[in-house]
Amino acid sequence: MALITTGRGIIRDLEKSGSLAVYVPLEGGFEGRYQRRLRASGYVTHNITARGLGDLAMYLTGVHGVRPPHLGKKTVGNGAAVGYVYYVPPIVSYKLEHLPSKAKGLILWIIEGQILSSQEIEYLTGLPKSEPRVKVIVEMGGDRFFRWTPLQDTLVPA
Repeated sequence: MALITTGRGIIRDLEKSGSLAVYVPLEGGFEGRYQRRLRASGYVTHNITARGLGDLAMYLTGVHGVRPPHLGKKTVGNGAAVGYVYYVPPIVSYKLEHLPSKAKGLILWIIEGQILSSQEIEYLTGLPKSEPRVKVIVEMGGDRFFRWTPLQDTLVPA
């Protein structure tokens, strides 16, 4: 692998397929280089982890309620004593509304993607088709060198 990479290949493949599965060396560092290349080409990146996402459709594109740990502070009254529900705006929709005017789009970079189910991967594959300004990159595991493949190709036919 070259010491200095331009990132043109990943940008071209990402724009072509809309979503990529990446395999990164476990010692790290390579994903930051590629994120810098993507930001330099006009994209805005947003990093999240796949752990604890829950329902992807609601978390990414719909208003959803969260109930933080109560830490001993429970609700008082007729409701269940489990804490208040706070409503959070959808991440992708919110980020798209606040994109800079010169930005090409939003790249959703998801780490620890190997825990995602095939239904969730299928949803992430279809997300760029429903919203063309969104591109998805999912880290699917480790490898000896940084490589990527279309996310659609990681789906195992049943």
